[in-house]
Amino acid sequence: MGGSNANGQAQGDFRLPWERAQLGLGLRMMGLTPPLPMKDPKPVEAPRLSHLTSSGEVHMVDVADRPLTQREAVAEGFIGMEPAVLALVLEGRAAKGDVLAVARVAAIQAAKRTWELIPLCHPIALSGVGVVIEAAADGSGLRLQASARTTGATGVEMEALTAVQVGLLTLYDMVKSADPAMTIGPVRLLSKSGGRNGDWRRDG
Repeated sequence: MGGSNANGQAQGDFRLPWERAQLGLGLRMMGLTPPLPMKDPKPVEAPRLSHLTSSGEVHMVDVADRPLTQREAVAEGFIGMEPAVLALVLEGRAAKGDVLAVARVAAIQAAKRTWELIPLCHPIALSGVGVVIEAAADGSGLRLQASARTTGATGVEMEALTAVQVGLLTLYDMVKSADPAMTIGPVRLLSKSGGRNGDWRRDG
């Protein structure tokens, strides 16, 4: 059904005003309530992007007035590969050496240098970075999980996600000669804590 126009008339109702009034009177005499014109739904306000000014210009968010709180973020990602290649990695038989150790160091290094890679990220003094690499539950490849921690005025989601991405790219680089068809993804944030927006955790 349609909405209503500026005069409150239901869209699609072409009766004259006196005809609508007569119809309403007839319905009331019969003990019925005449239908009310439908109102247009209230528009939903779009979320504001913090990296854009009111005029739409890109800027680095000023966090000077935010309190220092303990913050942590955890992210994960996957890389799919052939079973034979996965066995090479897990058994330490890859031609380039200890694949998992190199990827773990690369992920930690990437977390510390996130602000140099992502233009509007703040330099953050990380208090800790953890990296876990293990076989995916379905045996299709490897799962890499990274956690980043700090006490500061802004979150560490980007540090955790960057660690995962670079760690996965390093895994690819270490064994690409054995399986160039490896597939990276998905990569996603699992949880974050601290800050004015509170805690968040991915469902499922």
